[in-house]
Amino acid sequence: MPDEDSLHEDPLRWARGWRRIVLAAGMLVYPAVTVSGIPRYATGVEAIAGYVIVAAFCLSYILTALAYGRRRSVRMWSLFGVMVVLFAAELPIARDYAFFLAVVIVSFAAMVSRRHLAPIVAGGTLAALVVPWAVRPWHLGPGLTEAILIVFTSLTVVGFSDIAANNRALLEARAEVARLASEAERARISRDLHDLLGHSLTVITVKSGLARRLSESGSPRAVEEITAVEGLARQALTDVRAAVSGYREVTLAGELARGRELLRAAGIVADLPTATDLVPASHQELFGWIVREGITNVVRHARATRCAVTLSAAEVEIRDDGTGAAAPSGNGLTGLRERVAAAGGTVKAGPASPRGWSLRVTLDRSEAPTSKTTKDTAA
Repeated sequence: MPDEDSLHEDPLRWARGWRRIVLAAGMLVYPAVTVSGIPRYATGVEAIAGYVIVAAFCLSYILTALAYGRRRSVRMWSLFGVMVVLFAAELPIARDYAFFLAVVIVSFAAMVSRRHLAPIVAGGTLAALVVPWAVRPWHLGPGLTEAILIVFTSLTVVGFSDIAANNRALLEARAEVARLASEAERARISRDLHDLLGHSLTVITVKSGLARRLSESGSPRAVEEITAVEGLARQALTDVRAAVSGYREVTLAGELARGRELLRAAGIVADLPTATDLVPASHQELFGWIVREGITNVVRHARATRCAVTLSAAEVEIRDDGTGAAAPSGNGLTGLRERVAAAGGTVKAGPASPRGWSLRVTLDRSEAPTSKTTKDTAA
């Protein structure tokens, strides 16, 4: 599972960049097939013209794809029209092999014009079947191979386009969840600091003034008031540290409730326990920290569709069905190992079988009564 440093990286890097370029460049395989068929029907100047037309078609396709990526509609459709013209010019030279260029044209048109997907694919398929057979001087039968490629390539391109769009939307949603969680944490710290310091500093100010007046009058109560001020200052410092670190709000039941909402917001199916009474009171806070760290990592890193938390008296496991890629431990997991080790337990974190990631913490079973594992699916 990626470490905490990956939080500073662009979460949308998977939805753009060289991966999209590689996928788009794969369509250039079809013009290459057209080139291989030119020598079958043309020689000399006519063959050279065929090669030049295919090269111009490839260049037009690349420029069309760039215009599409930059959302320049007018330029995209103009270049697309050039591709259609070049395909028509290639027909007399490459004949049925020219319809491999049609695979590129129909697939691109189907991806861009989803509303007209069926007629576009049907028209391209029908042309591949009829034209080679209808043009009698060619002495060819229906272009069955080309027709099949037009259908399946078009549907594949549209399918991958939908997957890419959905993945990008999911990544954006997860980035928004992380941003909202960060804002909520800042708001919590701000609220706690206001409540804690507002009260504590007011009391310290009042008691300090009283201690000053008592000291001026020589009253022995001045020492008591100064001692009380010292105690208040120490308690305020403790409360501030607790508010900043989040100790004040960490409970197992609370973290399960928070995790359920976080998973739902991220579009991940939450399979979490609804009861925590089987976990001893001495383990509740620690298990709360484990659940918080595990679910947070699932949302931030795993790209999972499902997350399950399993509880027993001495064991807790957070498991997802995500990528399960191994990576060095981040600060969060390192701190969790130290906390668990201090409680006499062990942490096992790594890829799960058949897929996903598992974070399992086991404490000394002699400290807790034996109990069956409970796991209730969240509604």
